[in-house]
Amino acid sequence: MEVGNHSPVSQFIFEPLSNIHTIKIILFLLVLTLYLLTLMGNFFIIFSSLMNPALQSPMYFFLRNLSFLEIGYTSTIIPKMLSNFLSEDTSISFIGCATQMYFFGSLGIAECCLLAAMAYDRYLAICRPLHYSILMNRTICLQISTVCWLSGVLVVLVPATIIFTLPFCGPNRIKHFFCDLPPLLRLACADIYKSEAIIYTVTVMFIMLPFLLILVSYVHILLAVLKMSSATSRSKVFSTCSSHITVVTLFYGSAVLTYLRPTSANSRETDEVLSFFYTVVCPMLNPLIYSLRNKEMKDSVKKLVFKKIFFRK
Repeated sequence: MEVGNHSPVSQFIFEPLSNIHTIKIILFLLVLTLYLLTLMGNFFIIFSSLMNPALQSPMYFFLRNLSFLEIGYTSTIIPKMLSNFLSEDTSISFIGCATQMYFFGSLGIAECCLLAAMAYDRYLAICRPLHYSILMNRTICLQISTVCWLSGVLVVLVPATIIFTLPFCGPNRIKHFFCDLPPLLRLACADIYKSEAIIYTVTVMFIMLPFLLILVSYVHILLAVLKMSSATSRSKVFSTCSSHITVVTLFYGSAVLTYLRPTSANSRETDEVLSFFYTVVCPMLNPLIYSLRNKEMKDSVKKLVFKKIFFRK
């Protein structure tokens, strides 16, 4: 399509998930509840791991980073989503849409990198325990986390710059609940083949590279576990890795189904369900997974609860 005499788009409009007022209120209450649980759960992990001297290892340092990231990750989308449920005006400015997509994408890439860093940490702890304190000291942890955050900030500049320099001349209705790559590309009034190829090459590369590091780390961990003669040792290793494996499966599973499905299989309903799962549900589940499946975190929770009860008395 050519831009022609059409005026450039200055704002986008989110198409509502439903036009029925009762359903909007139900969705508002559901999303608000999940968002509050996400904030409380992640703040609790940050607070409990900082307050407990036993939770000062690199694994919990990366877990605190992950919790900070998921607070920001959900907060780029959910507040606007909640306001759209209650308001007839579901528009977002061109700059606002660009900002939302940039922060969502950068935090998503940073999460991929942090999950890889956590897998690498588990690999060193299990496969190279004698050198662990040297290879994963505080300085190295800070350097790795800085690289993870900067990767998200820098990598997303490429697709964000490409997509928001494309001409948008109408229609301007986004068939989604936030500014995401696929629905925005469909609105561009230009040949997007080259732009789409560059965007997806960069995005997939920086999503799959951390995933490959995670796979390699767990292959080495699995080989190390198979060599263990003690069932107790194998059980202990599994307990330290199970939470991370569950979170990786949920995050990458929903992301791959969303972005790497064939275009012919795309539908608005499927896209929104999958996007809702990894942007709203997963960040709420992650604190529960780490709290319930991790013995050290469960012990920390119990101590905090008992201290609270004792203090009240």
